[in-house]
Amino acid sequence: MTKFIFVTGGVVSGIGKGIAGASIGRLLKSRGLSVFMQKFDPYINVDPGTMSPYQHGEVFVTKDGAETDLDLGHYERFIDEELTKVASITTGKVYSKVIDKERRGDYNGSTVQVIPHITDEIKKSVYKAAEQSKADVVITEIGGTVGDIESLPYLEAIRQIHSENKAEDVLFVHTVLVPTIPGTTELKTKPTQHSFKSLMSYGIKADIIITRAEVEITDDIKAKISLFCDVPREAIVESKTVDLIYEVPIVFHEQGIDDYILNKLNLEPKHDSNKDWQNMVERFKKATKKVNIALVGKYTELHDAYISVNQALYDAGYNNDAVVKINWINAEMITEENVEKTFEGMDGIIVPGGFGKRGTDGMILASKYAREKDIPYLGICYGMQIALIDICRNKLGLKGASSTEIDPDTPYPIIDLLENQRPNDNLGGTLRLGNYECLIEKDTKAHELYGEDVIFERHRHRYEFNNSFRGQIRKAGVVFSGINEDLDLVEIIELKDKKFFMACQFHPEFKSRPNRPHALFEGFIKASLK
Repeated sequence: MTKFIFVTGGVVSGIGKGIAGASIGRLLKSRGLSVFMQKFDPYINVDPGTMSPYQHGEVFVTKDGAETDLDLGHYERFIDEELTKVASITTGKVYSKVIDKERRGDYNGSTVQVIPHITDEIKKSVYKAAEQSKADVVITEIGGTVGDIESLPYLEAIRQIHSENKAEDVLFVHTVLVPTIPGTTELKTKPTQHSFKSLMSYGIKADIIITRAEVEITDDIKAKISLFCDVPREAIVESKTVDLIYEVPIVFHEQGIDDYILNKLNLEPKHDSNKDWQNMVERFKKATKKVNIALVGKYTELHDAYISVNQALYDAGYNNDAVVKINWINAEMITEENVEKTFEGMDGIIVPGGFGKRGTDGMILASKYAREKDIPYLGICYGMQIALIDICRNKLGLKGASSTEIDPDTPYPIIDLLENQRPNDNLGGTLRLGNYECLIEKDTKAHELYGEDVIFERHRHRYEFNNSFRGQIRKAGVVFSGINEDLDLVEIIELKDKKFFMACQFHPEFKSRPNRPHALFEGFIKASLK
């Protein structure tokens, strides 16, 4: 019988609800239980795939091709499980399904309403996650805050799930901010009390309260929250500010949250292997070397736009006893005149994924500089296409070589749409998404790093390398070290005569884990350290 944990937010967003849920998942996993995680986003977009990164940060992609909230990246990194489409539910998805059913006549002429039709659809997503994953525990984060009008159907749905199951099968975790009065260290519990009462008005009583504050939560404050919110003292857990986000499960464990949850849900732990995670964190914090990485992108003032890339770089660094310093380089600011100064002191250069024409000239200059100066280069998705354009223009002399995304009239369409992709008016969900097979060529850097002949990697792109240029590009010393044979597509390229010049069409950052950094990031950091 699957148990259900629901994580809700207080009156302030952005205080680490996703990390709190992921940390609970990590602790339960360490106790030998199987865990699956979900995120319910109340916005009406079907998914964040068509949203600007300024609105939503990174779009994380699951193995089966769902474009999701970046919190799913945290979930996967913490619980080390590959999530699926059922892990990401939005109001747009829910209403689309209900309207489709109404149009088909599935409701037999009934008036379609928020209750029961919308709430039933939400509940189905929770029960479907339990059925498909067969997990001991499904942890579901409700996006937004308790006062948001768009979150109400989700709160009603999880209230109903509580009513439909035994008391020991459902647990509610409420995350709150305990602010201080400006200019003092005096903590105030009123926001916690009010958000708790708001939840109660919807029929939900929090079992655990996780607090966030700028200063330490005192015993007196815990006693006050316990009294006014009718939650035992041991169920009030402080989410302290830490140096590494991977410390949060340890902080929670020290306060006994995992034991409390196991007891509340009547679950028997199979073992306790939290030491492995703790040892990893301690090793990370002892890193002594330093490595400077230039990240060249369009959204460099918005670090959440590249959050999985950042984390993969940090984790690969820690795994090599090094602290990675990411230097955020705005691609639009790079010119022929300042390129040398821009990359002065950089040990490695990375060009991550992206879309559109803006900043591409600077990215091409970054690839050219890395290639000519033999500085380790890792291109991801758009970064591979940029590297190929650089090589064609600056090594093969194909003047005007480009991607048809950047220049539809280019004389040398190195990167182009596949025939089966034209025309397509819809932007959402029409990319090449999710896991695809890639065959690794022997005697290549890719094979050395992966140690495997066949891999599966996650994609999110529409444009592909134009195979008609393979012969010419080989003459420039490019090795096509990873190929998708079914679709005859280039997945990995490398230059053999360089210390490390590699690029891939997929997104390796989505499969990188703190205790198991991705092979390409591991190789890139090792080369950069040298």
